[in-house]
Amino acid sequence: MADTERLDWQKSGQCDSSTCVEIARRGDRVVLRDGKDPDGPWLVFSVREWSAFLAWTRQCAR
Repeated sequence: MADTERLDWQKSGQCDSSTCVEIARRGDRVVLRDGKDPDGPWLVFSVREWSAFLAWTRQCAR
């Protein structure tokens, strides 16, 4: 992915500052970045990996 690529970055509705993780979709990938370092590195997951992560966090929250 090119660093100059424009993605539709989103934050949680619970976030009220720039210290949150931001997420974007790029084709069949889910991309995360640190909101306070938007030019920093990205973490890239497949949709399947991201879905598994979300399922795990929901189980942990119970």
